[in-house]
Amino acid sequence: MTFALYLRSCLPSARRCMILQKKSNIRNTSSMPGGLWPASMVVLPNSLAPAFERFCQANSGPLPLLGQSKPEKWISPAQNAVSDTRISCPQFQKYEFGTCTGSLTSLAEHSEQLKDMVAFLLDCSFSLEGTMEKVGLPGRDPAGPGHIGAYKTTVPCVTHAGFSCPLVVTVRAVPEDKLGKLVQASCSLGGERGQPIHIGDPGLLGIKELSKPDYGDPVVCQPGDVPVFWPSQLTSIGAVSSCKAPLAFVSTPGCTVMTDLRDTKAPSSVLTPERIPEVHHISQDPLHYSIASASAVQKVRELETIIGIDPGNRGIGHLLCNDELLKASLSLSHAHSVLITTGFPTHFNHQPPEETDGPPGAIALAAFLQALEKEVSMVVDQRALDLHQKLIEDAIEQGVLKTQVPLLTYKGGSVEVAQEFLCKDGDPKSPRFDHLVAIERAGRAADGNYYNARKMNIKHLVDPIDDLFLAAKKIPGISSTGVGDGGNELGMGKVKEAVKKHIRNGDVIACDVAADFAVIAGVSNWGGYALACALYILNSCEVHRRYLRKAIGSSGAPQGQSWIQALPSVTKEEKMLSILVHHKVRSGVSGVVGMEVDGLPFHSTHAEMIQRLVDVTAVEV
Repeated sequence: MTFALYLRSCLPSARRCMILQKKSNIRNTSSMPGGLWPASMVVLPNSLAPAFERFCQANSGPLPLLGQSKPEKWISPAQNAVSDTRISCPQFQKYEFGTCTGSLTSLAEHSEQLKDMVAFLLDCSFSLEGTMEKVGLPGRDPAGPGHIGAYKTTVPCVTHAGFSCPLVVTVRAVPEDKLGKLVQASCSLGGERGQPIHIGDPGLLGIKELSKPDYGDPVVCQPGDVPVFWPSQLTSIGAVSSCKAPLAFVSTPGCTVMTDLRDTKAPSSVLTPERIPEVHHISQDPLHYSIASASAVQKVRELETIIGIDPGNRGIGHLLCNDELLKASLSLSHAHSVLITTGFPTHFNHQPPEETDGPPGAIALAAFLQALEKEVSMVVDQRALDLHQKLIEDAIEQGVLKTQVPLLTYKGGSVEVAQEFLCKDGDPKSPRFDHLVAIERAGRAADGNYYNARKMNIKHLVDPIDDLFLAAKKIPGISSTGVGDGGNELGMGKVKEAVKKHIRNGDVIACDVAADFAVIAGVSNWGGYALACALYILNSCEVHRRYLRKAIGSSGAPQGQSWIQALPSVTKEEKMLSILVHHKVRSGVSGVVGMEVDGLPFHSTHAEMIQRLVDVTAVEV
C-alpha cells in the first residue's frame, strides 16, 4: 500500500508539519495535481548531512538525490489538522545507532530532535509498471497489498565517511522476446534511471533466491522469463544503518512523499543512437545479457565486416557468423581475469616452428585488457615458453606492452587436472579465469591430431591446451573465444561443419573443439586487433559503462588518452613484427623471415588494416 505526503521544495517550516501528521492514502500518484512527484525520504542529524549528500552523489543510480532541507525549526502539526483514522500503516522507520527500533505513522513525537536534522528526498518518479504496460506486459496493481520485492546484493556501493552498504535492487520477470522493447522503453521514459543494471542470473548479483526478498513480495519467474534488475532507493536503508546515527528516519518501504522537486535531467522521449540501448545474450550458464548503445554496436559490427575479408581466398566467408565479435567483446568487457593462448607451430622443420600470425594479436589484446585493469595471463606450449617470454620482454621494452603478462604452461592430464588449472583449489564455483581466448592457436581435430593447412600432423609440437577449453564448457562462469582464419584453430569447432564443406582439406584439419564465440578474420592477428578495438568502443559507451558498474559510482569520463595509447597502432604492430623477425619467427604461408604475416606484406596490407580498424574505433561513440 503506497502512502504519500505533500512536500514542497526545500521543506520550508510551514510545510514540514505535513511530515509530522498522518495524511490520506493516495493510490494513484501519477495523477497528482500541481506537478508533484513521488520521493522517498531519509532524515539524518545535521552533522551527517554533508557526508550523506556526497554518498548519494557517488551512488546516484540507487540514490538519485532531488534535494534536501535546511536545519531549521520543525513545526508540530497545525491545531486544526485532522488525522485520517483510516491510515494505520507506518510511514517511517526509526533507527537508533544503526538498528531499526520502531515504525511510525508520524514524526510528531520527535519534533524537538527534528530541529537539528536534515531531510533528503530521493527520486521515485520512474514507473516500471507504466513502462511494462507500454510494451504489453502486465503491470503491478499499485492499489494492491504490499509492494514489489527488493533484494540486497553483494555489490558494494561507493563508501564515504561512514556510509557503506550494498546495492539494493528491484526485479521484474520479463519474457525473453520482450527484453529489447522493455529496456528501450525504460530508457525512453526514465533516462539513465530507467536503464537496468543487470539482466540474467540473480546469482551474479549475489542474490540466492528470488523467492526470499529482503523487502516486499517475492518475484516469480515463469518458464521463458528473464529476471531484469533496476537499482532501488531502498539502498538508503542500509546506508542509514551503516552510519550508526543516534537517531535517523527513513521512509517505510512502499511509502512515498510528494514533492514539487524534480530531476533537472529529465529524459527526452526521443533517444539518440548514442542512448538507444541494445540487449545481447552473452552467456547461458549462468544466464547473462549485456547492454550497449546502438551506435557502439554498429561500430563493432563495422569492425567485424572489415576483418572478414579473405585475402588468401581460403573461403572463410562461409565460416562467418553475425555478431560473434560483438558477443565476444561484450563478454570480455564483463570479465575480470582473462587467459589468452596462441601459437601455431606450422614450420615444423625450423626452429622456432611458430608463425608470425597469432602472437601480435594476442599481445595487442593483452595490452588493452591491461588498460582496462583486468587480470591477463597467457598459456603457451612448454617448448615455446622461452620464446614467448622474450617476445613479451621485448614488447615491453619497445612500448608495445605496458607491463609483464604472466606466462603459464599446461601439459594435460585428466579432466580434474584441467579443472585444477582453471579454478582456485579445483573448485568449479571459484574459477580463476572467467574468459579464455585463443588467437591462431593450433586446434585439435576429430581424430585427436593437430594439422596445419597442408594436412601435416604437428601433434608432437602442441600441448593439449584444448583440454582447458573443453573443461571450461562444464564450469559456469567461464566463457571462451576462438579467433581463426582457416578453421584448424582452437575454438573453430563451432563452425566445423562449414570448415569441412568449404575449406581446403577441411574434412581432415577442421578443429573439433568449439569456443562460445568464433571470431573469423582474414588473418587471425586482425581478430585480436578487432577485439581490442571493440573493447575500446564498448567501454567508451556511456550506456555500457553504466551497466558494467551497475549504476554505482560516478559515471566519470572514459580514460580516453590512456586507452587510445593502449590500442593497436601501425607503429606498435610494426615494432611487434620486427621483434618476431628478430627471433627468427616465420610467415605462415611463405615461411619467410621478414616483415610479413601469412605471406602478406606488412606495409601494404597489415598496416592498412590496422589503420582502418583504429579509424573506426577512435570516433566518439
